[in-house]
Amino acid sequence: MEIRKAVMASERSQNVSCAGGTVEPTPRNEVLRRFRFGALTLVFLSVAAILLLVSIVGERVGLLEKAFTPVPGWLSFLLVIVGGYPMFRGLARDLRRGRITAHAVMALGLGAALAVGEYSTAVVIVFFMRAGEYIESFTVNRSRAAIRALTEAAPETATVRRSGQEHVVRATDVTPGDLVIVRPGQRIPVDGVVVEGRAEVNQAPITGESNPVAKQAGDHVFAATINQLGYLEIRAEQVGSDTTFGRILHLVEEAQASKAPVQRVADRFSAYFIPFVLAAAGLTWLTTGKAMNAVAVLVVACACAIAIATPMAVAAAVGAGARRGILIKGGAYLEALARVDTLLVDKTGTLTFGTPEVTDVVPLNGWSREGVLQVAAALERYSEHPLARAIVASARNNDGLPDAAEFQVVAGRGVAGRVEGGLVRVGTADWVGAPPAAVKAAAALQEQGKTAVFVSVDSEAAGLVGTADRVRSDVAEAFRQLRQLDIRRIIMVTGDTQRVATSVAHSFGIEFVAEALPADKMNLLQKLQHEGRRVAMVGDGINDAPALAAADVGIAMGAAGTAAAIEAADVALMTEDWMQVPAAVRLARRTFRTIKQNLFLTAAYNAVGIALASVGVLPPIAAAAAQSLPDVAILLNSSRLLRS
Repeated sequence: MEIRKAVMASERSQNVSCAGGTVEPTPRNEVLRRFRFGALTLVFLSVAAILLLVSIVGERVGLLEKAFTPVPGWLSFLLVIVGGYPMFRGLARDLRRGRITAHAVMALGLGAALAVGEYSTAVVIVFFMRAGEYIESFTVNRSRAAIRALTEAAPETATVRRSGQEHVVRATDVTPGDLVIVRPGQRIPVDGVVVEGRAEVNQAPITGESNPVAKQAGDHVFAATINQLGYLEIRAEQVGSDTTFGRILHLVEEAQASKAPVQRVADRFSAYFIPFVLAAAGLTWLTTGKAMNAVAVLVVACACAIAIATPMAVAAAVGAGARRGILIKGGAYLEALARVDTLLVDKTGTLTFGTPEVTDVVPLNGWSREGVLQVAAALERYSEHPLARAIVASARNNDGLPDAAEFQVVAGRGVAGRVEGGLVRVGTADWVGAPPAAVKAAAALQEQGKTAVFVSVDSEAAGLVGTADRVRSDVAEAFRQLRQLDIRRIIMVTGDTQRVATSVAHSFGIEFVAEALPADKMNLLQKLQHEGRRVAMVGDGINDAPALAAADVGIAMGAAGTAAAIEAADVALMTEDWMQVPAAVRLARRTFRTIKQNLFLTAAYNAVGIALASVGVLPPIAAAAAQSLPDVAILLNSSRLLRS
């Protein structure tokens, strides 16, 4: 599949290690993934520890010298050249670009060992460097595991019906408009609309949802999701890289390759680190008079670990987030999200579902609750108004609604018609001629942020129906968790009326700004930023696009299938699950704690290693063996993000 090839090619082009090797992505069986990772990590740790111990002991008692004494100098030199070829190739490439990197330090250490006649030492150093290179390659490769797991979810073939015949074709050969057949156990290869059939579809690759979702005619489905039970015929709309899954893969790959601002600190550190190591090696030689101590200083220094400390954690975090339906577009947004202290939220469609529902029915003049709903729904089923749809949906037996005749719509007032011979009106108080008792009941509903719809039959008030945009049930718990994360200030910004905004905001105990135009949202956001606040904006990704773009972090809710939402936001939540908001903040903060730990581990290793090497405690062979330890430490530390 083109998506998979593109991602794999991108990985090969980007994953160049400090030691000059490349990381070839290798598909893994998901069932054995964690076991293999744990086992391989244990093996690497064991081998590194054993080699380090053997090298130190062997150096002290002279075993290594005796082992290599029979080896002619010319053969040792040849082994160094052959074994160190990737490093020398990397050095030549760097020099052509006018850069001095870790390759230069390694080559200088080897050259010094050869210059003083320590051929056996040079051979063993090359061996340990190649072992370290492999460990580093494994480490970087491991950080890409999540993106590879995503690519493996992409179906390679599709069954299409053309001219009445079924054909199995490559998924990339499907064209928009094709009829795609998906049977139980198969992955859906396209984004499209179900035209026939029913099925339970596992949408976890897109949304992170654990429970399957029922799909039937008229429902949208996503590529890479799994038909667990049932049969579907789907009219293809987007294929290949144009699908939601394809866009996710593209954005995740870009995000993993991007640099967080904190990476600049590591880059500056690396720029000064190599001159510092060269100076330390020269000073060691001048003060101790021992060339091998200087060689050990050059060999033990590990610039590669500094280089991978940040991108390793970012790649792991982006991949882990994508598997949970949290699409973070790169290290810069991870860092910004980790520092957020203020949250702006849209109301309609974000805190609420964006569609009105019937909340109250107040019968009058002897009418029952069901009777009021029945006569109102009998008329409203012919209307396209959102309140009309809410009333019809609330009627218990839509198929059994009485017939309506002489239906008419009066703009701005309501609808009218005859139901079972009676003249029924549904709409405003003036339109139906509502009595004071009905108006008083409506005022009580309006105080709660609800909208009242009046119903009359033959000019007599039958009752009124209260509707409201239902608040999402998980918002309160999400806000509680956000406050625990020290995001104390949460402000709802809405274009809705003061009355409705007050009702919603007070239910959560948050600040609010009502009747806000897009320009008002921008002004509030900029005011908060000028006060030094780090602001995240949560919206639907379309009408909130300006505020999402201007915020320190823009978060789009329910972005699955919405190209505009995925593109507009810095963080796209693929479902409308509010618990993903605190989960994203926690992931970002864990990532930057991990980055700081990685940098500290690397700096501590280099400080201790160079100090020990300069006084002769750490000989060159042991220094070469120890060089892989920071990579293993970073691998273990960053991989915790994948398991979060």
